[in-house]
Amino acid sequence: MQFTTILTLIGFLAGSASLAAQVPGQSASDAVILDMREAFGKNQTQRLTELLPRAQSHVLAPWAAYWELRARLETAKPEEIRRFLSRYAGTYQEDRLRNDWLLLLGKNRDWSRFVVEASSYRMQDDREVRCYVLAMEHSLARVDMAQETKSLWLAQKSSDEGCALAAQLHFASQLLSDQDVWQKVRSALELRRLSAARQAFDMVAPQAGPQWAELTDKPEQFLTRSSLSSQRQTQELVVLALIRLAQSEPQRAAELLTGRWQKHLSPYQRDWAWAAIGMQAAQKLSDDSLGFFANSKLSSMQDEHLAWYARAALRQGDWQRVLSAIEAMSPEGAADSTWVYWRARAMLALPDTQAGQQARQLLQSVAGVRGFYELLTQEELGLAITPPPQPEPLTEAEKAGASDNPGLQRALAAIAIGLRSEGVREWNYSTNLHTPGGMGDRELLAAADLACRHEIWDRCINTSERTKSVMDLTQRFPMPHKQAVLLRSREIGLDPAYVYGLIRQESRFIVDARSGVGASGLMQVMPATARWTAKKIGLTSFQPNQIAERDTNIAIGTGYLKLVLDDFAGSMPMAAAAYNAGPGRPRAWRGQAGSPVMEAAIWAENVPFSETRDYVKKVLANTTIYAALISGQTQSLKGRLGQVGPRASDGTLASKDLP
Repeated sequence: MQFTTILTLIGFLAGSASLAAQVPGQSASDAVILDMREAFGKNQTQRLTELLPRAQSHVLAPWAAYWELRARLETAKPEEIRRFLSRYAGTYQEDRLRNDWLLLLGKNRDWSRFVVEASSYRMQDDREVRCYVLAMEHSLARVDMAQETKSLWLAQKSSDEGCALAAQLHFASQLLSDQDVWQKVRSALELRRLSAARQAFDMVAPQAGPQWAELTDKPEQFLTRSSLSSQRQTQELVVLALIRLAQSEPQRAAELLTGRWQKHLSPYQRDWAWAAIGMQAAQKLSDDSLGFFANSKLSSMQDEHLAWYARAALRQGDWQRVLSAIEAMSPEGAADSTWVYWRARAMLALPDTQAGQQARQLLQSVAGVRGFYELLTQEELGLAITPPPQPEPLTEAEKAGASDNPGLQRALAAIAIGLRSEGVREWNYSTNLHTPGGMGDRELLAAADLACRHEIWDRCINTSERTKSVMDLTQRFPMPHKQAVLLRSREIGLDPAYVYGLIRQESRFIVDARSGVGASGLMQVMPATARWTAKKIGLTSFQPNQIAERDTNIAIGTGYLKLVLDDFAGSMPMAAAAYNAGPGRPRAWRGQAGSPVMEAAIWAENVPFSETRDYVKKVLANTTIYAALISGQTQSLKGRLGQVGPRASDGTLASKDLP
């Protein structure tokens, strides 16, 4: 889950000195920095300029200078920007401002300045900036960058101007085809990225704008009223309407495709439409999905279609189709540990005696303790799930190198005064291998150790997770608040490893974590859930503001988790899904009476919500590792997963009113 801390301080005054007097332990210079951050958020340019001289001696002075200049970047003179870039050379703030300036230069088509600054841009993590580079190279030198443009454009989640410009230029030069653009429209619409889909639609069919609203808002009406035609644009609009209708009614989309439109579409368009209908049916866990997929060709499907084809086949135990779907994926898609694991399982399940050795080689290629499928693969090979050897202890020199790193110092200082977002970005930049002073494995371990010692647990975990050749599980799976977690878990009969596995995923052990939807604390409890649970577990004096207190948060979070776990008869994967998405959804996802019992790994892979699917797998993997660390004994992820089937027809819910 994503999480943030509250940046706004109650009682914030315009005068920083008076603010400092109100916040115990905060210096006057800290107050200036916080005042500037608030002014930056409100776009108070004059206020930022007034405060900047008072921030010059603070360790976060580069941030203060960045906010002040960024707020007026559109009117700043190039010489002033370059002075900033020179003064703060090598810092995150220098590269961040260059990123911002490149976006502005690209938007203004100022290619002469853009080409100079682009060569010094280090982060290279902004897709829109890269798209402007492609647009620039095509505009100035007619360089054919269509393949990379298409790749970036298809991966674009929002309708940013840079990638749209690069695509438009290559399309105008006929280096991107109509089919490329229609593919973008279809792919974006399937993922419900309507603004990105509309942007591409306007590129390839500008005269059809009035039809967009009907085919997206009333797709069935569009499909039943439109005149039958084999004209290319009409065909493409029909495919879009079928995609849109399938998102709510895949069966009705299939009926209209079969009965009205199929003979008017090209083979490729028919294949895409059937794949889209199959995918939407699979996401609704419909048994009809495999039949819909069967009307399409594997070679016409995108990786997202094939992933849901494989999931639907897993759910129905059709190992041949699982194998066929995975083998049709792109090399990049098939290389994901998810599909390496299920491909090997499919090969072992089919009566091909020659496939056993290849399947074992596939399993060996991903086995380990780095994630859900790596752990499952370890068990599939009969290998124990135990903590790997600890790396050599860090030397004092290695620890000092991390402590003396200016970027890490600024990150710690920012987090210490409540600027977690800025601190996290500075930390990530400072530990990135592609930036000045970028870190190798030993340096990452030292940086993670620094974060652990300062109890910045999210940076401790995330930094340590980036090591390649060594692994320190005590950094990756820390156990802060150990006495409180173990005591409370054992009091109510919960596995403490499960509690730790969930907290690690929910908040990364940040006590004051707060999500965008209002969940709070270590266990990310929603206010309504907190009130309901407090009554259930007997916290009669509970007040809403107490949810931010560590022990209260643990008591309520574990209390709710226990109620959910009991409701799902002890199924850890289903309880994790309920904790993330609410109990009603996993009840529906488990199937109706008469549905087959299946491996919980198959059930988890078929969870329709990508966030919840990822959450369940990570919580169970975390739990298995924590159990190994707590007990010192080998563990079984498969044992914790168990099986999932429909509730007995006469079953009753432990807590019918579970929120």
